[in-house]
Order: sequence, then C-alpha cells, then structure tokens
Amino acid sequence: MMKLVPALLVLEDGSSYRGWTNNFYATSIGEVVFNTGMTGYQEILTDPSYSGQIVTFTYPEIGNTGVNLEDNESCNVTVKGVIAKNISSISSNWRYSENFVSYLKKNKVLFISGIDTRQLTRHIRYFGSMNGGIVSNEILEPRDLLKKIVDIPKMQGLDLIKKNTTEYVFSWKGNTKDVWNYSISKNLISKKIFKVIVIDFGVKFNILRQLSFYGCSVLVLPATASYDAISRYCPDGIVLSNGPGDPSTANYAIDTVKQLLNSNIPILGICMGHQILSLSVKKETYKLKFGHRGLNHPSGKSQKVEITSQNHGFAVQLNYPNVLRNSNELQITHFNLNDQTLAGISHKNKPVFSVQYHPEASPGPHDSDYLFYYFVCLMKQNLHSNKSK
Repeated sequence: MMKLVPALLVLEDGSSYRGWTNNFYATSIGEVVFNTGMTGYQEILTDPSYSGQIVTFTYPEIGNTGVNLEDNESCNVTVKGVIAKNISSISSNWRYSENFVSYLKKNKVLFISGIDTRQLTRHIRYFGSMNGGIVSNEILEPRDLLKKIVDIPKMQGLDLIKKNTTEYVFSWKGNTKDVWNYSISKNLISKKIFKVIVIDFGVKFNILRQLSFYGCSVLVLPATASYDAISRYCPDGIVLSNGPGDPSTANYAIDTVKQLLNSNIPILGICMGHQILSLSVKKETYKLKFGHRGLNHPSGKSQKVEITSQNHGFAVQLNYPNVLRNSNELQITHFNLNDQTLAGISHKNKPVFSVQYHPEASPGPHDSDYLFYYFVCLMKQNLHSNKSK
C-alpha cells in the first residue's frame, strides 16, 4: 500500500488545492497545463514538448497500466510534475515493467493526487495556463510557495529548445518492427531510401520511427545546426520537429530555415517545426490562452476532418503582418476546428508543408499518418525533377 503525505498545489494567481503525494520535502514549479487524453501518460511524461510544465490529467485514473520499455518518446522524463484525481500504485498490463508511482519517484517527478481536477481544469480554461507549484512539507502555507512561483520566468519568451535538443549528430537506429506500424500499408513504403535530416527541437521517437517505416534513412541534427552543416549531408528532405517553449525566441533556427527555403529541399514541419517555419516566412506566433493538449482535436478544411493529437501552447497568427488567407506564398491546409486557429500550411511554389499537430500521434489516432507518405512523395517528385533538369 502506498503511504501518502499531504501536498499542496498553488497557482500564481493565489489559488490553492490540497491533496496527497508520496514524497517528503519536495517542491516542483512550472507552467500548469491540462491534457484531456484518456491514455498515453507515459508518452506524455517523456515528450520533450512538455518540458518545464506540470501536467494535469483530466482523465481521473492514471497509472493503472504501469509503464513499459517501449512507449517512451525520449530518453528522459521531461515534465516538472503530475496532477491527477487518482494515481494507482497497482499496475496490470501484459507489457508493463514498472508501476507508475515508482517510475515517478525514480525520475524525481513530484505528483499531487486527490484534488478536483475538473475544477482545476475549468479554472485554467477561464483564467489561462499559468505558473504554479507543488510542495510536500511539514508546513504547507500557500504564501510561502507563491513567493517562489512568482520568481520563475513565464513560458512566453522562454527558449527551452536548447535544453532539449541533442548535443550530437546521430543516426536513428530504433525499433522499426511491424508492432509499431499501426496503419500504413506496405505498398506505400518507398523502395528508394531517402536521406532525411531531422532538426531536433525536442523530437519524439515516434516521428523518427514513422520516417523509418516509410523507407527513410534518418539523421538527427541539433537545433543549432547551421545551413552549411545541414547542406553538407545533401539530404533528400528535412523534418523540423516538435519541441517546447516560445518559438519566437529561437532566432538561430528561424534564420537557418529561411536559408533552407531557398534550397528547394522538401521540408515537413511538425508542431514547433510548423511555428519555426511560419516565423521564417515573416508570420507571427502568439501564446494561446490554455493551449491544445489532447488526443481528439478535429482539424481539417473543406468538409474533411482528421482527429488529431495535439500538444502546444503557441499558435501562428492568421492576421499578422498580412492576412495569411491572401498570401502569395502560403496556403492554409488545416484549421483546428474547435477554435479555428491555424493548424496546417503549405507553400504554393516550394515542396514545403507543416502542421500544428502530431501526425505520428503517439499517443493518439492515426488519421494523419498519410502526411509522412505525402512527404516521401514530395522527395520522390523532387528527385525526379532534379534529374530531368
């Protein structure tokens, strides 16, 4: 039986919630956000896009299936803390290797359970995502924790990419067994092996897996890689990965993508990559009130809808500095149909496109797998047109 001790959650607006944890004398501070997914907590905890955040799970039961050796999306647990209605210390699943509570403790992730996550989520939806902290101590006074919370930087203006990108260039040699291949047809897999450079803003492993499924040789480069360093590899295509923080602070990446756009190499942008790509063509980003984090966001256009997995707190501005709808360079391919924010673009004259959501969808539905196939088709078409010149 898990031994619990009192814990306290405090938000920067002074709101406080009392619950329970199993860690004595621990404190965790970060941006408090919520995720509406009913599954995928292990992928969420290891997704670098959640770096610096305390995640509230709206689904009431977390941890029932434990954790396993296959579902990690990076080598590290990147969240600052976990908030849930109930966290199970007992696990039951044919793949599990460790129970959830011991996994959190081993990775030094503080949790708080036993609070009304419905009320907390409504509070965040109304007032917006904000910094907060969890503390477990003998004296649990909200004002003491609040002093620490107001001193940490807000997510807007924070560059977290450099803390989450790879330090070294590496070739992806991960698992590509059929067990990971949920929806693609073997007839669609390319017989030609395309060399793809992934610029790592905080990449998820399943992006690398999906590229491998479609016959790509994947090389991962740091987010700070220069245009010259990327060009030396002579890639057939470039993927701009997901990642955490405020995209407008990553000037080093924006400048590199500006140069890459002139090279006519096919480019796919995912989430942070979509935002970096948009900033490189002089669009602007802004912070959403409470972000999009969940597995059931409808996205699409012209009466075609995909149910998508999303995880982001920023979005591309539709109307700044020009109206994107009337752009000579870009066309809109997807909206988030919950709030009509921009969810996908493509370039009218170049083999370039991006989406604000996660087509690799781990966790989540696989409606958007076709985007990887589309990317391979662009590389194939670009290769043929270059040979014919």
